Amino acid sequence: MIELYKLIPFDMKWGKQLRREGTTIREATEMWVHEMNAIPSGVIEKLMRIEPEKWTEVTAPVSGDEVYVFNVPKKEHMGQIVEVCTTTKNDGTVDLVYHIELDDRKEIRVGANGFEVERNGVLPMWGTMWTFGDSSDYYWLKELNGIRIMSECGFRVYENAEIGYFFGIDRAGYDFYETHWIPLYRRRGLQWHDERTEKKQFYMTEKRKAQLYKPMLDCLSVLTENSEMLVSYLRSIGFTEQEIAFEGLKIIGVGDNK
Repeated sequence: MIELYKLIPFDMKWGKQLRREGTTIREATEMWVHEMNAIPSGVIEKLMRIEPEKWTEVTAPVSGDEVYVFNVPKKEHMGQIVEVCTTTKNDGTVDLVYHIELDDRKEIRVGANGFEVERNGVLPMWGTMWTFGDSSDYYWLKELNGIRIMSECGFRVYENAEIGYFFGIDRAGYDFYETHWIPLYRRRGLQWHDERTEKKQFYMTEKRKAQLYKPMLDCLSVLTENSEMLVSYLRSIGFTEQEIAFEGLKIIGVGDNK
């Protein structure tokens, strides 16, 4: 395979050139994603059927993955990764150790070869997959721990022996940018957005939250005779601890000590 990224010096990035005044992180991330190559999953599936031996899923196991654990001295083999740690050997090499909670609530620690991740299918659920459109992104993915970072951001990553890497999202029905693309943009280290604009956008969003929630909280004032009851109610309808404690949402002391 011709690895085109090696033909271009790594420091020839165009991130600084794309930084624009007034650009939010979401806008910058959308610009980055639009530069990628989008490919229908059906096309990838057909290619895999033709030459299955050339395709390998290289997604790294991450916290939250459902797994099947080998060689467990108990009947229960299914569990979930709760933490990924590193350990350094005497020779200086570093290994990954996976902290797994089995379905019977027992906890074990195993190496990378001690379990298998349970995936929902051969390919991600979402009907589109992507490849990077820029050589520096490809270099980052291949050489700078990009596969693990993308896995931690919720992407499944595949390698074809001849044409490189593909990735997709194994979910549907929510905002991919907030959950996957923007976290990936940040961890990729891109800085195409205007930080001042982003901070302004954040404060405006928090102000709008307060304006939207206050009328509802006023309607709930009948519950304030017992502030704990109100706090419990707010949690039950989806409020986070941060939102309950947010200055604009405090009424009659609710959240002061949370």
